[in-house]
Amino acid sequence: MIYQLRHRTIFEYSAPVTFVYNMLRLKPRELPWQTVKESKLTVSPEPSVLSERIDYFGNNVAFCDIEQKHQVMHVLMESIIDIGPRPAPVLKGVSWDTVQERLRGAKSPEGLDAFQFCFNSPGVSRLPESKAYCTPSCKPGLSAHEVAIDLMQRIHTDFTFDPTATTVSTPVKDVLKKRRGVCQDFAHLMISCLRSVGIPARYISGYIQTTPPPGQARLEGADASHAWIGVYCPVNGWLDLDPTNNKMADEQFITVAWGRDYQDVSPVAGVMLGGGKHQVRAEVDMIPETEWMQSQQQQQ
Repeated sequence: MIYQLRHRTIFEYSAPVTFVYNMLRLKPRELPWQTVKESKLTVSPEPSVLSERIDYFGNNVAFCDIEQKHQVMHVLMESIIDIGPRPAPVLKGVSWDTVQERLRGAKSPEGLDAFQFCFNSPGVSRLPESKAYCTPSCKPGLSAHEVAIDLMQRIHTDFTFDPTATTVSTPVKDVLKKRRGVCQDFAHLMISCLRSVGIPARYISGYIQTTPPPGQARLEGADASHAWIGVYCPVNGWLDLDPTNNKMADEQFITVAWGRDYQDVSPVAGVMLGGGKHQVRAEVDMIPETEWMQSQQQQQ
């Protein structure tokens, strides 16, 4: 599947901003099943400095320095992404309760990398409540992947998607109490549960293809960023799971970044001088190749 991806973020300020410095994690990753065919970042007003690097987790990060006075800032990432089939998952494997101990003595780069996702991070703590919620999924002899799939199904059943119930900073403990939230909350909850029983889990940000209701056209800018998780099992490797939609990640998913939690992969983060009160609006379009080619033909 090939997608045309556009992610526009508009910042509007009640007073002039005299300086802004942002880190932008908007360019999708290169992965064995994901190829970035084209990518273009546009920032307005024009930055004094715009540079790119790869961060600790292997994510693409752009640094943007704007030194001219402004009250509106636009950030636009345009990409064309080729998504192929992912490797078929192997669910049977190392028993979940031996994973953390195996990783303590890991010598492979993958095992050493996975071990860091067993512990607390700024946005996700291992909690007694999370462990208690996860325990029914931890049946004897199951692999880490099998435990995670059962946990994903339970979260999807027990929790209600509600964009008004939480904020970007709502802790996992509150999500467990309310049983409501959005994709970020469900990803953080699932990560907390898995880490609480010794299973490595990481936070993944990106996009998922959405389909308009039958008979209705796709609304421009109506798509949104999405979050899911990766869970590690020795020998079998990483498996990406989406508790919001109760499914394994497939060709409908575009991966942008991963880290310990949302704070490691925030699409836009930085500092500014001035601005007063401000509003942020994001518009996302994830359009399959067949749709945007048809649109181009109609325009011609």
